Amino acid sequence: MKAIIWGTFIIVTLIVQAVIVPLLSIKGVRPDLLLIVVVSASLLYGKEAGVGAGFFAGLLQDLASGNVFGLNLLSKMAVGYIFGLAERKVFKENLLLPVLALLLASLLNSAIVMTFVTLSGYRIDVAVAVIHTVLPVTLYNMAMAVPIHQTFAKAIRKVNAYCA
Repeated sequence: MKAIIWGTFIIVTLIVQAVIVPLLSIKGVRPDLLLIVVVSASLLYGKEAGVGAGFFAGLLQDLASGNVFGLNLLSKMAVGYIFGLAERKVFKENLLLPVLALLLASLLNSAIVMTFVTLSGYRIDVAVAVIHTVLPVTLYNMAMAVPIHQTFAKAIRKVNAYCA
């Protein structure tokens, strides 16, 4: 039951990211709501939930985007695992937690994506990519982290209470 609800939450997030987020674009920069959900799941429920959320979110993002298949899946699973390792070591109610986590997660996610794109034979001007894409997306993700993390945590608490 919980997996169905989590999957539904990720699908709704994907729809919001595809339909509403482009309207919030600032000079072509958009937050990665699915990355925020993966980090939130990881921090709140550990590495298993983070890897599961990362797999499903990355898979759906790859299917919806039409980019190199598996790229988002791999990067989001890695982020979910790494941030899930911190689950028992952090105070989950701290408002700075999602902001700092998204700073690191956005940079890690971008590094993984750029590494695999480069290994696939594409040329990337790393300095230009960092200045024009990575840093603005990271800042946008950080700005969206607290409201999305709190909404996600509240929704999941209600689901857990309902399913218990």
